[in-house]
Amino acid sequence: MGDSLPKVTGSSTKAINILLINPNGTSSMTEACLRSLETTLPPYCTVTGFTAPHPTPSAIEGHLDGVFSAAAAARAVIPIASNYDAFLVACFSAHPLINALREELSCPVIGIMEAALYSARMLGGRLGIVATGARSKIMHEDAIRYYGLDGFSVGCETTGLGVLELETFPRDKVLGLVSEAARRLVQEKGADCIALGCAGMTEMKIRCEETVGAKDATAQVIDGVGVGVQLLIGLVREGHVTAKGGVFRPARDGRKARGQDWI
Repeated sequence: MGDSLPKVTGSSTKAINILLINPNGTSSMTEACLRSLETTLPPYCTVTGFTAPHPTPSAIEGHLDGVFSAAAAARAVIPIASNYDAFLVACFSAHPLINALREELSCPVIGIMEAALYSARMLGGRLGIVATGARSKIMHEDAIRYYGLDGFSVGCETTGLGVLELETFPRDKVLGLVSEAARRLVQEKGADCIALGCAGMTEMKIRCEETVGAKDATAQVIDGVGVGVQLLIGLVREGHVTAKGGVFRPARDGRKARGQDWI
C-alpha cells in the first residue's frame, strides 16, 4: 500500500545563512549553541554565531540586563544584517531584541523561548520549563502568559543556579540539578514537554531526556536553539518575511521625521 501512495523528494539546494545572536557577552555560550547544531543542521544551511559586544552584560538575569543587551546587540547586528536570511535570538526570554529586530529588518526573527514553547505546544499536552533561579522562574511564567500558553503550562522548576554558574560549576552537579528539575516537572507536575530555560543548557538535553523518559516517548525535552534554527529554515524556504503592515512597521521613518539619524 505504501509504495502506491503519492510522494515527492526535495531537490532544492538553496543556501540559507542564519545569524545566531547571543545578546549577552559570554562567547562560550555562543560556541556551545553552535556545537549543539552540528548533527542536525542541513548541509545547505550555515549558522554563524554572534556574541553581543561591550557594553552588553555577561549574563541576562533581569529586565535591565535585557534592555542593555538589546541595545548593544541591535547596534552591532543591523549594519551586517543584509548578509543573513534569518535571525535567532539565543536568550531564553521574551527578549526585547526580538521585536526590535522585527521592526528594523524584513527577514524572519525568532527567539529561542518562543521556538521551544510553540514546539512544546505541538508535541504534548502540558509544558514546563527548567529555569535557573527564582527571578527567572517569575519572568518565564510571565512570558508564558505573554505568548498565550498559560493554559497549557505547569510552570517552572528551578536549578538554583545563575546563568554563568551553568558553565562554572562542576559538570556533574549542574547536570544533576537540571535533570532533577526536569524530573519534578514530569513526575510531580504532569508536564510531557520540557523546555530548557537557558541557552547555556543546550548541551544538557541528553541527560534530561534520560531522566524523563524521552526514549520511550513519555516526555520530550526541547532545546530552543535546535528547534529555533529548524523553524527559521522552514520560514525562509517558504519565502516568508516579517509582516510590515502592523506593529512591526519600521521605526526608522519615525526617527527620520524627528531628525534622528542615529540608532
